[in-house]
Amino acid sequence: MSYTVGQVSGFAGVTVRTLHHYDRAGLLSPGGRSPGGYRLYDDADLARLQQILFYRELGFTLDEIAEILADPQANALDQLKARRRALREQIGKLERLVEVAARAMEVQRTGVALSPQERFEVFGEITFDLSYATEAELKWQGSPGYRAAMESAAAHSKEDWARLMGEAARWREELLAAYDAGEPPRGGRARELAEAHRRHISRWFTPCPPETHLRIADDFAEDPRAFALVVPPSQQRPGLAAYLRAAVRANAESADPHGRREPRPESHPGPEGETNAIAVPEDDRTEGTR
Repeated sequence: MSYTVGQVSGFAGVTVRTLHHYDRAGLLSPGGRSPGGYRLYDDADLARLQQILFYRELGFTLDEIAEILADPQANALDQLKARRRALREQIGKLERLVEVAARAMEVQRTGVALSPQERFEVFGEITFDLSYATEAELKWQGSPGYRAAMESAAAHSKEDWARLMGEAARWREELLAAYDAGEPPRGGRARELAEAHRRHISRWFTPCPPETHLRIADDFAEDPRAFALVVPPSQQRPGLAAYLRAAVRANAESADPHGRREPRPESHPGPEGETNAIAVPEDDRTEGTR
């Protein structure tokens, strides 16, 4: 029995244009023609179309489908196994993205709602790249420390963020001054700055042992989006992220197994007697407390 292109389009659920495309691509060329020159599909053509639509549903390209149909015994099984692996990976990624979206919704519900003006007042040039946020969630989601950090961030008030960002700005000024002055990354000053950053994370987000701090510093050196959370692009210097990573590594190597350093960094008075980010406040001597 023969069927016109319109009939096949109707009961196969594909457009006439798609069937014409399959014909031009040599993937499904009907074996018959009507007296008027119109395409006519027989039962074998319909069986082939069913296979094409099956593989398309699984995400195969037309070129891949053509290879499979050219020699189904040789290609189909291996191709299907590879597609199953790819689909499982995609499912896993989508499930993680669903969790990321759920976590973001939770943070939005529990976090402090800041107006655009308030965000600029608090964060200034520091911006959070959403693509980096998603990748960081996928990369670190198995870490209890990351989850604790996100919970701490969601619990911060506007005043908390203002204090946090003020402390970070003072630390950043010290870092830039040390780098511009040519202080060696493994020297005492650079190590103090690295330790100050580690304690800053512990005070405001989650306990940050040296090995975790090293992973964070690696991100700074390898991903500009991560380093922009610490030093905005307008203030960055060539090699500054690598400089900070080297200082963090030197600081980690000088720490004991519990993350303590000897000697402890001294406090440096800031403007109007304020202690800058190098100092460890008396109520923050135990890491991870606020």
